[in-house]
Amino acid sequence: MLQRALPTTTPRRRTLAVGLIGPGRVGSALLTQLRAAQGRLSEAGLELRLCGVAASKRMWLDCDDPDLNYRCDRAQIWRPTDLQQFATHIRGDDSRHALLIDCSANDVVASHYADWLAEGVHVVTPNKLAGSGPLSRWEAIRAACRAGMRFRYEATVCAGLPVVQTLRDLLDTGDELLAVDGMFSGTLAWLCNRYDGQQPFSALVREAHALGYTEPDPRDDLSGMDVARKLVILAREAGWALSLDDVEVQSLVPAELAALSVDDFMARLDELDAPMAAQLAMARAHNGVLRHVASLDRNGRASVKLAVLPSSHPFAHTRLTDNVVQFTTRRYHDNPLLVQGPGAGPEVTAAGVFGDLLRIAESLEARA
Repeated sequence: MLQRALPTTTPRRRTLAVGLIGPGRVGSALLTQLRAAQGRLSEAGLELRLCGVAASKRMWLDCDDPDLNYRCDRAQIWRPTDLQQFATHIRGDDSRHALLIDCSANDVVASHYADWLAEGVHVVTPNKLAGSGPLSRWEAIRAACRAGMRFRYEATVCAGLPVVQTLRDLLDTGDELLAVDGMFSGTLAWLCNRYDGQQPFSALVREAHALGYTEPDPRDDLSGMDVARKLVILAREAGWALSLDDVEVQSLVPAELAALSVDDFMARLDELDAPMAAQLAMARAHNGVLRHVASLDRNGRASVKLAVLPSSHPFAHTRLTDNVVQFTTRRYHDNPLLVQGPGAGPEVTAAGVFGDLLRIAESLEARA
């Protein structure tokens, strides 16, 4: 009979106090993943201790409810949300490692990152507002990390796909980034893949909205600004001081529809049809396909727009909601490096956040 070999070494024990801000779709999926992994991680020497959950108006702390790890969504004891009090509680005394996860997509929360890092708390987030917001805030966050704290944000670009880490690995091993091109929106990828002229573009937008592929206000997708934020994040990861104002963004929303209420915009969606039909006709005249593409070159020129691509282009063959990022570097010049796969959804986004948490945990020294 075969017997399992016993481990020859005892796992190095580490404890990480965790606080979650924003228990929405992504935050809730992450809590489920954390709970499911606790036993396995404990066997490997890592104890994840959920010490608090904060929503927009209320927060739950384990000092009030010791069973938070198992039933925070059903906890009855809560306090009004106070972000500084929350961070102080998660940090505890100086004897433990502490990490805050921000799944809120809130700019006010992002404004606290630099202070939390300076106070000795690691930060992980899928919130794009820090990495693409004011350059001064981004520089303050980076400066706060110089004392050894870690700020990770893989899930800000293409959810759980290893895009930021891939770029970081290329740069850390001495490669030089020459260009980034990508399809960063699963919603716009789906629309472009489906749009063949058999039905109006507005009908596809309504279908995507009904399926939950778009934001509640589809203009948040159609404007291209969310894609521009992801491009800025990658540019800054490469050391380029790019801001949103530097990105040339082509919105698919006509100017006269931009300021309407959501209901009025949805009622006038048909006004998107003629411009999109013209774009499709141009693509076909050039034997190409329409794709929504973000591009950044080595000179810092950045754009987000509908592009006509040849049918031989890698972006012409993506699956319906796939994200795809193409890195052109000194090493990967003639045959650029592609990262492709599902780039949206709460489970894969939460997995990207979880991966960042584990990378930080791997670097921690054991503490009593």
